[in-house]
Formats: sequence, C-alpha cells, structure tokens
Amino acid sequence: MRMVRTLRAELGTEQGTVQRVARQLGYGVESVRTWVRQVDIDEGLAPGVTTSESKKVKELEQEIRELKRANEILKRAASFFGAELDRQHKK
Repeated sequence: MRMVRTLRAELGTEQGTVQRVARQLGYGVESVRTWVRQVDIDEGLAPGVTTSESKKVKELEQEIRELKRANEILKRAASFFGAELDRQHKK
C-alpha cells in the first residue's frame, strides 16, 4: 500500500497507480484496490469499518451463536427434566 501512495505522490495523480502496482506485484487489480481502501479506512483517511472493528463484530457474532446453542441445550434439558418430574409426581 505504501507503493501505491509513493507512486501517487511521484505522479501527482491517482489514475493508474493501483494497476501499475498490481502488475508489478503480480496481484489482481481489485485485490490491491481493496487493500488500499482498507488501509485508508484503518488509518482514518476514509470512512468505513476498520479491520479491528470488523474482527470484533465477527468475534461477537460467534459468541452470540455459541450462547444461542447453549441456551437451546438448556431449554431442552429443562423441558426434559420438567416432564420427568411431572411423570413422577402423577404416580
């Protein structure tokens, strides 16, 4: 990403810089463009969700999934034991 910024500064334009750097590095243009955009967001130069914010969201989503699974297990266990207590009480 530094290469893109350096080339932009040298040429005084943004036009074609991503393509040139992508070609030099052997990566796809859209991959390099995405990386540059994300670095700009992470450094506060562009609006958007930072890498650390995105990571935190993914971690929280995973935690929610785990808690929902645990909650479902507890509901089933409570239902099972509740039904068992009813059967014993009716005898």
